[in-house]
Amino acid sequence: MKILHTSDWHVGRTFHQHSTLDALEQVFTGVYEIVSTEGIDVVVVAGDIYDSSTPSADAVNVLNRILAGIRSAGAAVVLISGNHDSPARLGTMKVFAAEAGVHIITSHEQITNPVTIDDAFGPVNFYGIPFLEPARFRHIWPDTEMRTQREVLEHAMNAVRADSAERGGRSIVVAHTFAQGAEAESCESERDIVSITAGGIDKVPVAMFDGVTYAALGHIHGRATLADNVRYSGAPLHYSFSEAGKPRGGWIVDLDASGVPSTTWVDFPVPRNLSQITGTLDSLLTDSAYTPIENHWISADITDNTRPLDAMRKLQARFPQCAHLSFNPTDVFDDGATSYGELVHGKTDEQLIAGFLQRVRNGDGPSDDESSLIREVIESHGSHEAAS
Repeated sequence: MKILHTSDWHVGRTFHQHSTLDALEQVFTGVYEIVSTEGIDVVVVAGDIYDSSTPSADAVNVLNRILAGIRSAGAAVVLISGNHDSPARLGTMKVFAAEAGVHIITSHEQITNPVTIDDAFGPVNFYGIPFLEPARFRHIWPDTEMRTQREVLEHAMNAVRADSAERGGRSIVVAHTFAQGAEAESCESERDIVSITAGGIDKVPVAMFDGVTYAALGHIHGRATLADNVRYSGAPLHYSFSEAGKPRGGWIVDLDASGVPSTTWVDFPVPRNLSQITGTLDSLLTDSAYTPIENHWISADITDNTRPLDAMRKLQARFPQCAHLSFNPTDVFDDGATSYGELVHGKTDEQLIAGFLQRVRNGDGPSDDESSLIREVIESHGSHEAAS
């Protein structure tokens, strides 16, 4: 059997206010080809199918087309809900979908009721562990501490191992969680899985997945190998500039009678690359070195000492897909004042205004024309006061 391990589709997510639905469909056009040419039997999706618990109609339609495309290419689908998904909404059609070869696992009752798919060597049991919020399971599993993701996942994995030992055959676990060792591939576009008691990111040890043939994990948007049989595939699209340069794709997992003899990475198409550029506005607009990336998604870091006017509009004239702009001047002005009183002590009105402009414009004080205008306004105000 050949399995394609994917995760974190985030159907419906925006990228700096731009829809990603068309780009995601372009990616999956390539995935259908991979499924067909590589002879993939099962595509697993380790959570965060949608980006929102209330997906739009367009997002639902795109997901339906993607699932139909995978089935037409010849593979069954096993997917679980992640922390972005609504288990109730995602699982609404799971009974009917299973009849069409799309197996949706969204509830704790399904954890020990695996999807079993046979190959030439016998049964392969796919155990789905959707994202489990500890607070929601204290009354369901009252005999076990349920304060952290580690505790709730440990309970689920113990149940999986017990069921697998009784059933026999090879076991594939599909889980949505944050495992230790994946920190380097974590990205800003992920929503933290948080411990409600300790605060911070709640991680589970890799050893939690001992005893299974393969663990297909989701939540981290970059690929990661935590053990030979424990991996993250990452997301199919770049969802933040922090993911720029990270490969997009999935793991092809080959199963034989005894386990996983090989696991191979396969790249997915990238509809539009991401690039981060830094420099003065003038250099970014004129430097020919940037010509090859003019149609990339662009995050620009402007280093002019004074914030340029209309910087985004000017950048988009050259880089139509410039989506993010930050201002980080090379030199930061320091007027030497330690307090407000020291800053204004003994200053005339004209000096106060000039000092204010110098401070807010990073050392760029008033021009000659501005100084003349300031002087004119101050004198005019003084004349009005004298007349009154």
